[in-house]
Amino acid sequence: MKGPAANRVRLWDLPVRIVHWSFAGLIPALWWTAENDEMAWHMRLGTVLLGLLVFRILWGFAGSSTARFANFVRSPGAVFRYLASLFGKGPHALSIGHNAAGGWSVVALLGLMSLQVSLGLVAGDPDYGSAGPLNHLVGFEFAYDATEWHTELVFNLILVFVGLHLVAIAFYRIVRRDNIIAPMVTGSRPVPQGFTGMTPAPAWRILACALAALVLVAWIWLGA
Repeated sequence: MKGPAANRVRLWDLPVRIVHWSFAGLIPALWWTAENDEMAWHMRLGTVLLGLLVFRILWGFAGSSTARFANFVRSPGAVFRYLASLFGKGPHALSIGHNAAGGWSVVALLGLMSLQVSLGLVAGDPDYGSAGPLNHLVGFEFAYDATEWHTELVFNLILVFVGLHLVAIAFYRIVRRDNIIAPMVTGSRPVPQGFTGMTPAPAWRILACALAALVLVAWIWLGA
């Protein structure tokens, strides 16, 4: 949003941006390693994804204002009102952070990726040399089903939501003339006068969330 009355405010903190672009790189990399039977790398990258997911979920409670779930998970009514405003003649309501619809898409993607990683932890068959680090905790039939869900159903659902995300980016750029990619790179954006940016979280919370994620990943990788 540009204009004579616009000023630039901070919108996304560095942890949110790092996690966001890491997800964007890891999803295709995980697909490629699985398709090409590079399972050692697939599991390494999956472990990185696990750590990032744990961090992002914790950051959703302890992070900066725009990173917190409480600030962007809104009621169904708010979602419908926001979507209606997108197709109205007037300007749509500006959100400092995720809008009402985008907030739920974030929750859905985090939930699906968490499910995908959880299935990967128990999927596989040790007899074929490829099994998640927690495969020993479940029976053969559950591991078989988890493998099917991990490779087909849940991954395809993730692709659907990624596709919707890309469509939304194109819609905002082409129809609403709003570049929502740039703020995720720079961390800031121009807004009308009267709007304030995010409230940052102290640095110690970043370290605490990162340490908690690292401890959990290490515990799982060592076989729980």
